[in-house]
Amino acid sequence: MDRLLTVAEAAERLGTTERFPRRLIEERRITFVRVGRHVRIPEAALADFVAAHTVHPAGRRTTRLAVAS
Repeated sequence: MDRLLTVAEAAERLGTTERFPRRLIEERRITFVRVGRHVRIPEAALADFVAAHTVHPAGRRTTRLAVAS
């Protein structure tokens, strides 16, 4: 079983305020678990969210300059 993170722990790992993970939960953009009144985010769900929104650098482009005649 995955470790369940509090909203504060998830925010700390993302480097954001608590408002951001709460918004993700409210908009159902991240998997979460309700434990009674408490909301927890599985570590794997947080890792999946980060992986899905990671932008990789593009390869080096070769540009051809027009030669003036």
